[in-house]
Amino acid sequence: MPRYFISLSYDGTAYHGWQIQPNARSVQQEIESALSKLHGNQTIEVVGCGRTDAGVHAHHYFLHTDLPQTWDPQQLVFKLNRMTAPDVAFKKAWEVDPNLHARFDANKRTYRYFIHQNKNPFARHESWYLESPLDLEQMNLAAQYLLGKQDFSSFAKAHTDVKTNICEVYSAKWHNNDGGIFFEITANRFLRNMVRAIVGTLVEVGLGKIKASELPGIIAAQDRSEAFVSVPAQGLFLWEITYEQAPELTQAD
Repeated sequence: MPRYFISLSYDGTAYHGWQIQPNARSVQQEIESALSKLHGNQTIEVVGCGRTDAGVHAHHYFLHTDLPQTWDPQQLVFKLNRMTAPDVAFKKAWEVDPNLHARFDANKRTYRYFIHQNKNPFARHESWYLESPLDLEQMNLAAQYLLGKQDFSSFAKAHTDVKTNICEVYSAKWHNNDGGIFFEITANRFLRNMVRAIVGTLVEVGLGKIKASELPGIIAAQDRSEAFVSVPAQGLFLWEITYEQAPELTQAD
């Protein structure tokens, strides 16, 4: 069966995350249901490039699927956009090597977390409202301690099924945004809840409650209780995925 990579974006507000789970609506379920109907109610499975939690969004997401027939990629995207909810949008499809894997072959992932500092009812589902002034300079000083290959247990949800909590962070920086700020972080992999816990800790720096120089100690502790409360889900976006083996996929916009 031919394997297809498909790029998409989704608003995670109404979903209990990407992954299929009992008694809860998921993005994966929405897509597999559409693909099943498109192929005469055959069971069709998809593999995503990563798992997003409840309420988290994806600006740029990839999945792969093995289909029982050959499709014109443009027609496949057209059909899926007609058959799925308005909060999921398909962008492009490619027939790829049957060994290319959406999750395991992704070598870089980028997340962004958005904060708006002026009350805005239209931003509430895609950004966290935090009125208090923040010191971006100190937050960026603290963010530099995240760089490199380290154990990020202090920012990870406990008792997950991963084999290691070591990740390599390539970049981490706060930026000014229209009406607020956003944090962008790129790494080879992320742990569950990692970005939201990091943002929560950096916000404590920005509020002056801890010093930037305390970050190395928090990381070294490898203890979730040493970091701070995770920020709300709605401000988080999976922003970009990179595949070294298939560089054409990164031009999917």
